[in-house]
Amino acid sequence: MKMMFKIMMKSVLILLSLFSFSLYAAEKPNVVMIVFDDLGYGDIEGFALNEVKAKTPRLNKLAQQGVKLSHFLVTAPYCAPSRSSIFTGRYPFRTRLVYNPAPDQGIDGGMPTSEITIPEVLKKNGYDTYGIGKWHLGHKPGYLPTQQGFDQYYGILYSNDMRPVQLVENESVVEYPVQQSTLTEKYTQKAITYIKQSVENDKPFFLYLGHAMPHKPLAASAKFHTPETPDDIYQDVIRELDYNIGVLLDTLDKLHIAENTLVIVMSDNGATYGGNNGGLRGKKAVSFDGGLRVPFIARYPGKIPAGITNTSMASSINLMPTIAQLTGSEMPTDRKIDGKDMWSQLTSEKAGSTHEYFIAMKSKYIKTVHAGKWKLHARPPTFYNPPTAKAWQNRARRDPDGKTILAPFKQPGADQFPGLNTGDRSTSMMLFDIEKDPGEQKDLSQLYPAVMEKLQKYYRNISKEIPEIILPKPTPYNYHSGGQLDYWNIKK
Repeated sequence: MKMMFKIMMKSVLILLSLFSFSLYAAEKPNVVMIVFDDLGYGDIEGFALNEVKAKTPRLNKLAQQGVKLSHFLVTAPYCAPSRSSIFTGRYPFRTRLVYNPAPDQGIDGGMPTSEITIPEVLKKNGYDTYGIGKWHLGHKPGYLPTQQGFDQYYGILYSNDMRPVQLVENESVVEYPVQQSTLTEKYTQKAITYIKQSVENDKPFFLYLGHAMPHKPLAASAKFHTPETPDDIYQDVIRELDYNIGVLLDTLDKLHIAENTLVIVMSDNGATYGGNNGGLRGKKAVSFDGGLRVPFIARYPGKIPAGITNTSMASSINLMPTIAQLTGSEMPTDRKIDGKDMWSQLTSEKAGSTHEYFIAMKSKYIKTVHAGKWKLHARPPTFYNPPTAKAWQNRARRDPDGKTILAPFKQPGADQFPGLNTGDRSTSMMLFDIEKDPGEQKDLSQLYPAVMEKLQKYYRNISKEIPEIILPKPTPYNYHSGGQLDYWNIKK
């Protein structure tokens, strides 16, 4: 009798375990991952340590319905390396994409197809996958989104200031030149059409929406652009992005799939001129937290509690493991995945970080080590100085020209620096307490030798894992003549 009871209890426990797992994974939630380009920590209300410039009511509401991670880091302060980590859960030195592919500089490499991406992981689990917007992991055959797990793709394969600015659908150019003021709405409508089709097909989906904005050149539609006040075009862009996020979220509600959809909103790195890095130091392309710390919101009704904030460190390398675990998908086992499942941080304000250390890179070098409240600058950044005349000339080559890049000529300049440009300077390793000093103003390296020793040891050890990486040499092309380029002639 006792034996039978034990068998029955064991069976019950197994059933409960299976039932619990099914609640966590087998429902196969839809996943919508929205990645803004160069959105600063202070460009969404509720994150900034200073006053915000543009109101974001729909993103505020999304945060109230889910969780904010207030200390979310990317792995590089600029586009392609950061995005490689978002999609693979691996640091940039492992993917070897530590630079930005750029067709107008003749930099035609990208992330190898041997890397396994989030859409590839989900496809094996029965998901349909669609990529919209900025890719920037390679623009030549061999690196395209449709060769990295996406069933369909629509967008600009790199940054919207890199000539030729061409809209690509799957593997064909469908629009050139591109009127940039239409991009935010156009991407949103593509996303909505896809979501409706997925509901009709009754198949779980992964939608990646990589908005072009607020990367420069900035452009907003007539409904949001205020040309009478040209100095606030950045805010026009933010208001339009916020509105369109609302349109997308309303669609999920109308189709009755919001309850079974994980929505993630984040940025690939900090803001540049005209943006707001929320009281943090520095800007895009700089390893102060103004370049590395970005807003992060996640909503999954009934699974993620509403209105919570987790302040523990998290990183973009955690996205793949978290999404894989939530959807019941298998992670790759034949390579080092740096990220870990951070579901606990999405569902509890009290959950600690999944890692003791996080690193960030610039080029092929580790620049920073984050550990709890401490941040080590292993290679302190070049400190901000106003751009030189030569730098402005170089930038002008990617400014709107009214012919190949269609956007308002008036764009924010160096007088609209997005973060703090004050604080201690050093050419030696620096240490900051980012809990007490989030603006990284006071270097504490001389006051905490034990902390320095610990972080330096980790830095030395992980630096040994970096392979030899040969950076491509730019060979600029002349793209000012207009027209579609034959060199980029993939399948029509």
